[in-house]
Amino acid sequence: MLWVKSFHIICVVTWFSALFYLPRLFVYHAMSDDETSNERFKIMERKLYRGIMTPSAVLALFFGAWLLSYYTFEQLAMMHWLHAKLVLVFLLFVYHAYCGRLVNKFNNDENHRTHIFYRWFNELPVLILVSVVILAIVKPF
Repeated sequence: MLWVKSFHIICVVTWFSALFYLPRLFVYHAMSDDETSNERFKIMERKLYRGIMTPSAVLALFFGAWLLSYYTFEQLAMMHWLHAKLVLVFLLFVYHAYCGRLVNKFNNDENHRTHIFYRWFNELPVLILVSVVILAIVKPF
């Protein structure tokens, strides 16, 4: 179980690194005003999303599900902190999917938002990360 937990944490750390970096790229991309920068950001965003962010999210989900398999249904039903954590993880996957939509918008030169929107957008995974870590470590309920 400790090996599975270790790989789960590694994948989550990798996923969050990409979740923090991709919106930061959106900030700089929204501020760019030349074609060279625009094309460079398109490549960076696409490679980050498809090559790092999505595979690490899938693997984090895989190892997380594997961890859940070690518990009985009765045990899982009593872990109320885990229910809250799973809701936040679901929201994180929604955020991830929305990032994919934004990658496509930028790739098609259809972005109409300013860098200020993306600066605020970049803070959402921080709130989820803090909440998930507290739930997983402290297990407040």
